[in-house]
Amino acid sequence: MKNIIKDLQRKDHKRHLGGLDIFRYIGPGLLVTVGFIDPGNWASNFAAGSEYGYALLWVVTLSTVMLIVLQHNVAHLGIVTGLCLSEAATQYAPKWISRPILGSAVLASISTSLAEILGGAIALQMLFDIPIVAGAVLTTIFVVVMLFTNSYKKIERSIIAFVSVIGLSFIYELFLVKINWDAAAVGWVKPTFPQGSMLIIMSVLGAVVMPHNLFLHSEVIQSHEYNKQDDASIRKVLKYELFDTLFSMIVGWAINSAMILLAAATFFQDSLPVEELQQAKSLLEPLLGNSAAIIFALALLMAGISSTITSGMAAGSIFAGMFGESYHIKDSHSQVGVLISLGIALLLICFIGDPFKGLLISQMVLSIQLPFTVFLQVGLTSSKRVMGKYANSRWNSSVLYTIATIVTVLNIMLLISTF
Repeated sequence: MKNIIKDLQRKDHKRHLGGLDIFRYIGPGLLVTVGFIDPGNWASNFAAGSEYGYALLWVVTLSTVMLIVLQHNVAHLGIVTGLCLSEAATQYAPKWISRPILGSAVLASISTSLAEILGGAIALQMLFDIPIVAGAVLTTIFVVVMLFTNSYKKIERSIIAFVSVIGLSFIYELFLVKINWDAAAVGWVKPTFPQGSMLIIMSVLGAVVMPHNLFLHSEVIQSHEYNKQDDASIRKVLKYELFDTLFSMIVGWAINSAMILLAAATFFQDSLPVEELQQAKSLLEPLLGNSAAIIFALALLMAGISSTITSGMAAGSIFAGMFGESYHIKDSHSQVGVLISLGIALLLICFIGDPFKGLLISQMVLSIQLPFTVFLQVGLTSSKRVMGKYANSRWNSSVLYTIATIVTVLNIMLLISTF
């Protein structure tokens, strides 16, 4: 009788995976995607496109390739172990390693939240002429209420809708400008380092490959409650998770690229460097018309709200994981993590004199913290004690450590160019 029930469960599981049912698995990846089309990305991408044209598109390509590898790897950790990255670090890594890295990850989440809240505030100022600080307060209150009163599934659906609005907004605006596609094609694949571009390169990198997203993905991938009763089920889940990650990250690559293309086609060719997002909106009005400027501001507001939600969730996951707990908004440690990230970020915004510069620096801070998180992640996913037979192969570990090394080298180049 037990064997008959198991056979029926397997047949039912296979039936649900047929055809368009693969889209049941899309969700966690898009939740992560919104984290790298946030207001910090907007600032970095518009600075890259307006100052260097199509030359820095390669950074988005490189970042997205690295992101696909890293996000799939950390989702692998969540699926196999049932632990998020923070929980796994607390359980398996020595405290003298895990505590400083997780502590710095909390600081990185504060930097992320600062950029997200600031972006929402800038959008409110564009649309309704609300002062930055007041807009930041409104954005934070809205996000806190949404996080504390909505289930994960409701938040996931909301964010997918936000991502759709942002993507459609930029597709619309690209139809209004003339893109040099030959130059863009070269820019996507040919690495160049124009003089004075290291800060923006690191900002774009930090804005795409973000530490808090690694923690978030390992957490939310478990919320779908996949069937993982045996080895075949686990491998099937890993395969469909890869589809979700690839699809979502390519969407993010397209939107980030569209931002640089738009800035290059409108601002760079007219030698108009963008030094604040409000300026980008005002410059778009005579170039593309009033409707484009309004759509730009609305999309920025959507990006600010949705990315602040994911930033808060990531902070809650990191902080709860330090106590060996998974993220749950009803849990006190998760709540404290959310409030620390959003609250300190809101406080810092009150003292920021140049919001646009603050966005760029916040993304650079993420890039500096990133190598520590990546080395921790790869160490855990390469360990048979943690992952069993699903541990990284030597080839996978080599690729992942190479990515961590590339990020580290870029950081060293940034420090050299700064000092």
